[in-house]
Amino acid sequence: MDTEKVSALLRALELGSLSAAADDLGYTPSGMSRMMVSLESGLGFPLLIRSREGLRPTRECEHLLPHFRDLAAEAERGARIADALRGVESGEVYVGTPYPAYFQKLSRLMAAFSKEHPSIHLGLLEGMSTELAQMVEQRRADFCVISRRYGDFDWIPLVEDPLVALVSAEHPLAEQGFVTLDDLRREPFIMLHPEVETDCSRYLKQNSVEPNIRFSCRDTYAVYHMVEAGLGVTVDNALFASSVSNRVCALPLDPPQIIEIGIAVPHRERLSPAATMFLTMAGEYFAAS
Repeated sequence: MDTEKVSALLRALELGSLSAAADDLGYTPSGMSRMMVSLESGLGFPLLIRSREGLRPTRECEHLLPHFRDLAAEAERGARIADALRGVESGEVYVGTPYPAYFQKLSRLMAAFSKEHPSIHLGLLEGMSTELAQMVEQRRADFCVISRRYGDFDWIPLVEDPLVALVSAEHPLAEQGFVTLDDLRREPFIMLHPEVETDCSRYLKQNSVEPNIRFSCRDTYAVYHMVEAGLGVTVDNALFASSVSNRVCALPLDPPQIIEIGIAVPHRERLSPAATMFLTMAGEYFAAS
């Protein structure tokens, strides 16, 4: 199977458009279309569904996507190994974390790595833990500091972190000193990142809690200001809550929930040479910090 066509297909699905993928990869739109027709002809069935919302995979394509991603990743890995054998450093490393507490560490690590390996491109990914774990599993990310998720990747534990409830300092619950499941059911609730799975949504589901959702927001710091203003309560990781103002109280939950924070990386035999070097430096960096 032609890995160039497979990589082009994956990029088109990622961008939602053949023309956008053609522009990104340096093909003409007609050339991109011919590649997709050729790929579909070779397989004997359609791979793409075109709609007003953009491209999406057919059912057959959905089944093949894990294989396509492995094929494209192995082709890229082979090219980078060939570069290394010629004495040329090349490649890309994509890292991510949802935790502001780790932004500084990751930035310093990336700066140190870039100084030693200036020809290797570094990218920073955005997303919550479940999203980043999926990127690692799909080999679109190489190194993510996230809360514990299970999947087809290696896991390196770092710390344990409790979930906490955030309430205004003037809220009666602040004097109570903890927040129960009944409190979460009763009080106006601010749902952070309502469209994706988070440690908060997992905790609520695990404890069969239907919160009284009055507000929702995708920005962590905006939610903290909403809590501070007395609009409601929310649940978040203590790592997130470490930077809140003294007008917001981070209270323990009853029952408590401890979240394991660690590093998700592809299995070592799947790592590119660049990602292997980054992981080696990261191990030394996190062990020393």
